[in-house]
Amino acid sequence: MKIIVVSDSHGNIANIKLVLGFAKRIKADGIIHCGDWDNLKSIEETLRSNIPLYAVLGNADIDEQITKKLKLKANKFDEKFLKIRLGERKIGVVHNLVLSSKLLAISYNVVFCGHRHFKSERIIDGVKVVSPGALHSIKPSFAVYDTGTNRVEFCDL
Repeated sequence: MKIIVVSDSHGNIANIKLVLGFAKRIKADGIIHCGDWDNLKSIEETLRSNIPLYAVLGNADIDEQITKKLKLKANKFDEKFLKIRLGERKIGVVHNLVLSSKLLAISYNVVFCGHRHFKSERIIDGVKVVSPGALHSIKPSFAVYDTGTNRVEFCDL
């Protein structure tokens, strides 16, 4: 399975549309959003793609309508930390890893996180931890995760 991983879109609809176009071209099996949608239009645009969405909230997601929309429409949603299984992989999703570092004690193949606005891939306590970067940034980026190989490829916009 190919999964698109984004974070910190902060209402940047133009970049969301670019990523969704890419997701359709590669026939992505899902989209993971690591939080900081910032507004309802970002979610609505993502949901229109009809690609399964897995999401958490970030510190910029203070509008209650964001929470309500994701609860109703996302395939999987949790306000703080999401645990999902895609393909044969156990995946964790969180906005701010620093606030949730105890979650690394749980056995995951990969944990995706946002908040920091730069892309990175590292191993922490034996767990692959990936930040896709930010869609709303001077250097916007996202990631493609392959559940078959447990590999991540970063993409710049």
